[in-house]
Amino acid sequence: MKTLAKRLDYPILLILICFMAISTIAIKSSTMGTRYEGLHVNNLVMYAVLMLPMILIAALDYRIIVRYFSTALYVLGVGLLVFVHFKGMNLNGSTRWISLGPIQFQPSEVVKIFVILMIASMLTKRNGEPLQIIKDIVPISIITLIPVLLILKQPDLGTSIVYFGILAGLLLLGNMRWIHAAVSTAMLAVTAALLVWLYEANNELLTKIVKPHQLSRIQAFIDPASDPDKSWHVLNSIRAISTGELFGKGYRQGVIVQNGFIPYDYADSIFVVIGEEFGFTGSAVLLTLYFLLIYRMVRIAYDSSDITGTYIVVGIMSMLILQIVENIAMHMGLLPLTGIALPFISYGGSSLLTNMVAVGLVLSVRINQDQPQLHNL
Repeated sequence: MKTLAKRLDYPILLILICFMAISTIAIKSSTMGTRYEGLHVNNLVMYAVLMLPMILIAALDYRIIVRYFSTALYVLGVGLLVFVHFKGMNLNGSTRWISLGPIQFQPSEVVKIFVILMIASMLTKRNGEPLQIIKDIVPISIITLIPVLLILKQPDLGTSIVYFGILAGLLLLGNMRWIHAAVSTAMLAVTAALLVWLYEANNELLTKIVKPHQLSRIQAFIDPASDPDKSWHVLNSIRAISTGELFGKGYRQGVIVQNGFIPYDYADSIFVVIGEEFGFTGSAVLLTLYFLLIYRMVRIAYDSSDITGTYIVVGIMSMLILQIVENIAMHMGLLPLTGIALPFISYGGSSLLTNMVAVGLVLSVRINQDQPQLHNL
């Protein structure tokens, strides 16, 4: 316990406390006087309760988790996603949750961690050698693609994109050859160009590939003025953030947020609350905290003497960075609107659980950073 207390990364713990305060204040502001009033208390309780598993995971040796449990956890995660497909609970047109009495659990969130551990285990066996397409890249891609396909069937495009971010970050760190990276980038560019061409030239064919609600979000992104009804959420988000100006309208003074023009403003759209009521200054404070968190993770990954620990931290960084960028950009009209939480700030137990477990793993790497590599154990 003395070693744990001595080696804990206290700057990260301080950042988490700041996130808890910001999240609770924003959730209270967005839910006061609504049927969701009181969620800010639940948020505080969830933060307090989830601190315990975070510390417990930090106290464990992450190398043992990777070596002995990564495969079992991955299989469990895929099994949960299959269970959701057949027995999941449907909310707002999506089947993403498992009902556990009064609690709804979203497996696609926590499976992100299982995929990171699984890929880290596979990359560790290469010991830094250049990755080969057949032996390494294809199996790792399949490991990622299986949960992605199950998540797309829910449907949940936003969460599935995060898995590709994790895959890209870990493959690049795992010593992927530049020619393979270039070819992959070119394939993504061609796919994006093809989708744009289909949207412009053959909209009927595109509707057979993309679900109607996803197509409407693409249309709202490309040309918001073409259909104000479909672009309603995005246009109101942009207006709310822009009217916040430098210091914001003030706590619970946001006209657009407080009058119910922003759907899910306590969850996926919580950045709009911060942007309108606390302005550029409040948004900058939040982004600075994110930067400091990622900076601390970069330092931990760099200082780790074990390549497995580096893989885990980089995978978690990739997950968080993509979610942060995607959530904020979509509410500013820079990316299509998708259902994805803002890490540590949006209300949601499954998302917070995943992020706290992720931080616990990062802290475990920090505590064990001077230990020998996994294959030497």
